[in-house]
Amino acid sequence: MPTYMDIHEIPGGVSLQEVAKAHAADLKVQGKYGVEYDRCWVNEAAGKVFCLCHAPSAEAATQVHREAHGLVPFNIIEVEARVADLFLGGSEVDLDPSGVVRMTADRHNNAPDPAIRTILFTDIVESTTLTQSLGDEAALLMLGVHDTIVRDALSALGRREVKHIGDGIMASFVSAASAVRCAIQIQHELDEHAKANPERPLKVRVGAAAGEPVEQHNDLFGSTVQLACRLCGHAAPEQIVVSNVVAELCIGKGLRFEDLGEVVLKGFRYPVRAHAAAWR
Repeated sequence: MPTYMDIHEIPGGVSLQEVAKAHAADLKVQGKYGVEYDRCWVNEAAGKVFCLCHAPSAEAATQVHREAHGLVPFNIIEVEARVADLFLGGSEVDLDPSGVVRMTADRHNNAPDPAIRTILFTDIVESTTLTQSLGDEAALLMLGVHDTIVRDALSALGRREVKHIGDGIMASFVSAASAVRCAIQIQHELDEHAKANPERPLKVRVGAAAGEPVEQHNDLFGSTVQLACRLCGHAAPEQIVVSNVVAELCIGKGLRFEDLGEVVLKGFRYPVRAHAAAWR
């Protein structure tokens, strides 16, 4: 049976108790439509609720909400079964007995940092070759250009760097659209740098995936992180490759994607559907 994630936006915010009550109502009705609601996440201040369920169709899942409490989602996404476990891993969140997860606050800037996050990786293309051709000092300066451009983009979008990984940076976003916009800004800035420095162009791959990573000691782990890293490695120079979930979460956000179909990634038993974000 297909797996779906539906997204609700409630103006003025919503409480954990209200969502728990609605979720309980869903559980009472779901059997009528052959639906099984698994878990919900809520960002109380932003009024955003995410629900994960197994259902025969998107309409069946929506009908459960419609009959149970009338709060129908503004978007519902089919999640591939082999990727659904990205949303079911452990995380440092408050789990209410109702099965509703409260999204936690980011300890770095007090912004909402939910259980569902978009993880982004950058990777400098042929960094080893760059070092050998330019020398250590010049290559280090080029790395500094990358770091400055990426960190400026992160700062502009109010998100945080998780860690530096030698020839790239890993970052975490609450919003999938913000992650893609950050990646686009990075590629635009690098393109401008290449035009101004044609003798030393700097090219970067970017990959992003959305799910529920495991957080420990201010670092992130789990399948979501692994998927984002593998998508980054799969990307061509100057390309932004994202998971299907990221592309679906960006519907209605004014962003364009090319469907790359299913791609084979190291460490994943099955092919994963990927998309390339347009930035030129």
